[in-house]
Amino acid sequence: MSAEQQSAESRTANIRPDKHGLLSDPISEVLRRLTVPMVFGMVAILMFNLVDTFFISLLGTEALAAVSFTFPVTFALNCITMGVSVGISTCVGRLLGQGKNDSAARFASHGLLLAVILMIGASSLGTVTIAPLFSLIGATPELLPIISQYMNIWYLAIPLLVIPMAGNSAIRATGDAKTPAKIMMLAGLINGILDPLLIFGYGPFPELGVKGAAIASGISWAFALINSLYILIRREKLLAWPQLARIRKDWLQVMQIGTPAGLSNAMNPLSGALLMSLLAAQGTTSVAAYGAAMRIESLLVIVIMALSSALMPFIAQNLGADNPRRAFHALFITMRFAIVFQLLVFIMMVPLSWPLSSLFSQDSAVQQQIWHYLIVVPVSYGMQAVCMLLISALNAMHKPMHALVWNLLRLFVFLLPAAWLGSQLNGTKGLFIGIAVANIVSGISAYFYALRIRRQSGLYAS
Repeated sequence: MSAEQQSAESRTANIRPDKHGLLSDPISEVLRRLTVPMVFGMVAILMFNLVDTFFISLLGTEALAAVSFTFPVTFALNCITMGVSVGISTCVGRLLGQGKNDSAARFASHGLLLAVILMIGASSLGTVTIAPLFSLIGATPELLPIISQYMNIWYLAIPLLVIPMAGNSAIRATGDAKTPAKIMMLAGLINGILDPLLIFGYGPFPELGVKGAAIASGISWAFALINSLYILIRREKLLAWPQLARIRKDWLQVMQIGTPAGLSNAMNPLSGALLMSLLAAQGTTSVAAYGAAMRIESLLVIVIMALSSALMPFIAQNLGADNPRRAFHALFITMRFAIVFQLLVFIMMVPLSWPLSSLFSQDSAVQQQIWHYLIVVPVSYGMQAVCMLLISALNAMHKPMHALVWNLLRLFVFLLPAAWLGSQLNGTKGLFIGIAVANIVSGISAYFYALRIRRQSGLYAS
């Protein structure tokens, strides 16, 4: 047998069957199979945070305030893992699409190792800077001891979350979204059971207060880690021993995609803080109304958030398999679905807007502003989703800087200026209208940009 024949046979043997149909099954069916489990996974994460907040709130206002101060810091550290996860997902998906299973396993292993090292470094730095850091962001001396109790445990435990977060991205890159969702739901269930036991000391458990909440999270993350490693090693064969000769190159590739993606995620709370400052100038009522509306919004857009996550491995695998037409077809299918789906959600929301407003506040002024938000902003969610889907697709196309630029445009060129202008013209109502207008303008711009990059690829029909 010639060397060329041996090479061809080796490549053929290395090609993983299209187990989850990303390269061959009907696009709409594949995206549905990916999206639905992700919705449940995101709900599990949302409930994870709500359960923690609920039980900690029972300890009193000081405990709740102390843990509230930790949210910006914990989110900032999680942005590291989210960025690396995007890098792993897009690169592993492309390698699997090319049939390079061994390379995909090597890359996933190197990516997970990088994520763990970065998180250990960040959490070690965080441990020795708790007092000065939280004093800087406004925590009072009375709250610092409670914050220290929580964060000392959290910093110790957070490396346990890295492998489930990044590992689940690698699993989703294969086209399996059900398993990561099950892992996160199990972690959420364990956390929900342990929270009251460790916080309040029921039965044989010690009463640990906020430390108990952090320990409960760490234990649930450990269970998620064990399950993720089992799936990656035994079922998907997506972990391998590090190869020192390739590790630096793989790390650079992860960082080239992951750094802009992590920064892009970090821009969202920053723009949210700036938007909140605009609302604060309108008064406490406006801030309260917006906070309540955000809780409702997180549920209204959860399907689209899951869809944008599902789109990434689909496009990555199909581009790896040299099928850009199918990749772009999926992008435009999801964009059109998002517009129609969110419009239907808005129509169903209109008669529910006032009951929901009454549910989230007893103050008539706050109720009025929540109602106004719910009949103005949700009509634009479909166009907001178009921009989100474009950003996800650009990451899958290995164009992370383009994705970062589009997120910056959406937030700092469209959203914040339009919200400011609206607030100047008509107070809080004008600000909410400005948000809706910004979402529509950014979505239209994103759609035409997607048409442009499709034409540049030499494809003229979606």
